[in-house]
Amino acid sequence: MKKNIGIIGVWHLGSVLSACWSSLGHKVIGFDYDSKRIENLKKNIPPIYEPELEENIKKNSESGTLTFSDKINDLSDCDFIFLTYDTPVRDDDSSDTSILEKSVNDVKSVMKNDSILIVSSQSPVGYCSYLRSILKSQNETLDIAYSPENLRLGEAIYCYMNPGRIILGTADKSVEEKCVKLFSEITDNILSMNLESSEMVKHGINSFLSMSIVYANNIAEICEEKGADIADVVKGIKSDDRIGMKAYLAPGIGFSGGTLGRDLKVLESANNEGSGFADLFSFIHSSNSKRKISIVSKINKLLGGLKGKTISVFGLTYKPGTSTLRRSLPLEIVSLMTSEGATVKAFDPKADYTELTSKPDFLICNSIEEAAVGADIMIILTEWNDFKEYDWSKVFKLVNGNYLFDTKNILDKNKINKIGFKLITLGRKI
Repeated sequence: MKKNIGIIGVWHLGSVLSACWSSLGHKVIGFDYDSKRIENLKKNIPPIYEPELEENIKKNSESGTLTFSDKINDLSDCDFIFLTYDTPVRDDDSSDTSILEKSVNDVKSVMKNDSILIVSSQSPVGYCSYLRSILKSQNETLDIAYSPENLRLGEAIYCYMNPGRIILGTADKSVEEKCVKLFSEITDNILSMNLESSEMVKHGINSFLSMSIVYANNIAEICEEKGADIADVVKGIKSDDRIGMKAYLAPGIGFSGGTLGRDLKVLESANNEGSGFADLFSFIHSSNSKRKISIVSKINKLLGGLKGKTISVFGLTYKPGTSTLRRSLPLEIVSLMTSEGATVKAFDPKADYTELTSKPDFLICNSIEEAAVGADIMIILTEWNDFKEYDWSKVFKLVNGNYLFDTKNILDKNKINKIGFKLITLGRKI
């Protein structure tokens, strides 16, 4: 039997869930406090670029399985309501949960008896139990579940519909059974546990991935100094069955976007409130913060200083497949370089510059060629296929210097060097 499903917060996660659940034939209504966002969605304009998202919203809206509203009372007939606001991250990477609490306080008087709020927003461990108490204070028949999002920007719809497994946290057996029945339409591999455990799974996964990134970057630094090749080293490490071929070991500029940092901050806070012995998480966070300084230092060393130099940057979004510039590490690296007197010309194939909160300190270019003109060094900061597949011989005569710094190790060294560029990569001796 198909259900009425509500979605609270229709930015990236919420718009994707709206499209996915309505594609399964459920009647879905997406709610957001932002009326402009709702009006755009009614016109089939998603809030963020994501492959297949616009097409799915259009198709399901036309079929009548998907509608949008800025009136929270319109969620009153929902059997399940997903809370999908992207939990904001403060400058120090701590979680700002105010939008989650506001949403729950507003929707609690609207929810019908025996309905369930499924939190998919990033929730600090222990927070879902607090939200549950808010619901129960309004109506004892209401309840909550936690199912952390598992999306990757640029692959979000595929990830949600093909999750491999779903983590489900509940505090009541009947709530667990209802949620399992719903999620079984996506996968039968559902790992059920209590609310706090499900929150910790999300923190644990992201902090482990964070640690892997920091580890790979540290290994790469030593490879550069000692003459080892990081590609061969990583291949050898992954060949060990205790680690495996899917290990998250790829040196780069560090992690950004806020998601991984947010989980590290949650665990750091939990440690500070508890025994104080679990201090690994603060080390990972601080080590990653230093990585951008290391990248700029390498550029400074190559050029003999940044003042007066022209630098071409390719890629500003924090990962490929997305248009968002929120919490982008490439932008932070650009700011460090311009603060030292460099002129930065940047090109990104999908970046949404309307997200910038102030006038950019770099020149926005419309093509690789435009960005390359007069460059003393060119730097790839986001691994878009546009850069991997580009014929770099087209810009050889446009640049001043012959350095091409590939911080993502996506280019063929022999091919680039044949053109006449000197390819700089991470984890290999220059």
